[in-house]
Amino acid sequence: MPVKVTLTVNKTVHHLELEDPEMPLLWAIRDLLGLKATKFGCGKAACGACTLLVDGVPVRSCSYPARLGKGKTITTLEGLGTQAEPHPVQQAWIEEIVPQCGYCQPGFMMAAAALLKRVSNPTDDDIDQNILNVCRCGTHTRIRKAIHKAATLAQTGQAQPNTPEDGA
Repeated sequence: MPVKVTLTVNKTVHHLELEDPEMPLLWAIRDLLGLKATKFGCGKAACGACTLLVDGVPVRSCSYPARLGKGKTITTLEGLGTQAEPHPVQQAWIEEIVPQCGYCQPGFMMAAAALLKRVSNPTDDDIDQNILNVCRCGTHTRIRKAIHKAATLAQTGQAQPNTPEDGA
C-alpha cells in the first residue's frame, strides 16, 4: 500500500508517494528526487557509501526507511555546500585530491562533516572511531589528512572555491 511522506532534503520540501512503505531513504533520494551523489554500496549499512545526514547525524540510507525522514532535516552531498561556497570538507577533499575512483567519497564526506560538527579539531583516534566507512581503493590516509585540513579551514573560514586558472 503506497505511503505519502513529506521530506525536507537540502532545505527543500518534497511531497512523495512511496510505493513501498519500507523503501530505503537512499532510493527515495536517488530515484524519486534525482539526487545522485548518495551511492548504493552494499545494501546492508556496512560500507557507508550511502551515508547522508538526518538531523545532522550520519545515517546509512540504504537501510533507513524513507518514511522515518518525515519531520527531519535530511542533507545530501548536494546540500552540503555550493561551488561558490563549498563546505570545508568539500574544499579539503579537492585540495588533498582524496578520491581515487571516488565512488565512496560522498559517504565519507558526509560522515566527516558530521564529525567536524561535533568535534571541531578531531584527533586521528577521533577519526578512526567515527569514520567507519570503507574505501576499496585505500584512500584512508588522504581522507584523514583532508579531515584535518577541513577542520583548519572551518576554524579559519578559509574554504574557497577551487577555480582553475587560465583554463587549467
